[in-house]
Amino acid sequence: MEKHPVLVAPSLLAANFLELGKEVDMVNRSEADWFHLDVMDGRFVPNISYGLPVIAQIRKKAQKPCDVHLMIEEPEKYAADFKKAGADILTVHFEACIHLHRNIQQIKGLGMKAGVALNPHTPVGMLENVIRDIDVVLIMSVNPGFGGQTFIEQTYQKIRQLRQLITDNHAHALIEVDGGIGTDNAGQLIQAGANVLVAGSAIFSSADPEKTIHALKTSAQ
Repeated sequence: MEKHPVLVAPSLLAANFLELGKEVDMVNRSEADWFHLDVMDGRFVPNISYGLPVIAQIRKKAQKPCDVHLMIEEPEKYAADFKKAGADILTVHFEACIHLHRNIQQIKGLGMKAGVALNPHTPVGMLENVIRDIDVVLIMSVNPGFGGQTFIEQTYQKIRQLRQLITDNHAHALIEVDGGIGTDNAGQLIQAGANVLVAGSAIFSSADPEKTIHALKTSAQ
């Protein structure tokens, strides 16, 4: 199999929000590649997280791309606002978009990379007609809405199917995986075809977050 780069995107949902500046500094110092920022509206998912003001503050200190994952309904209403707040990559959920192609074109038109997230029950084949327009496909390896959930084993097969879809369509999308990821399964995910590992609890709850990020980065070696 062709070798793909391994990117690590710490999820700040698991960070200590009383020490958010220090947590951002740690990610800046580390070998991490992106900041993963989860936005939840309490409607699309049964939880509410942070939004535009917090992301705008993180962006002031962040020295790496901000990967914003919108777990919200009607994301097209807020795309321009998230661009203004500092998003470099904006990911919307397939399940939340009635006019997905239009959503993708809107995000790219605003100058961001476009991501599409798939919930655990959504087959990768649903993206066949837009795969060449997408920069990142985010495979949810837990049901979205809460951190610290157990990894869904079917995800490995789903990644392999998505990798085949990308290859067959001569597409360039990166495969990002989010949920229940740690040093114990990172290697298998990369082997299956993933490019980007999102990890929250595994990083921010560890005794040495920078060391954990290094272990995730080198998990395919």
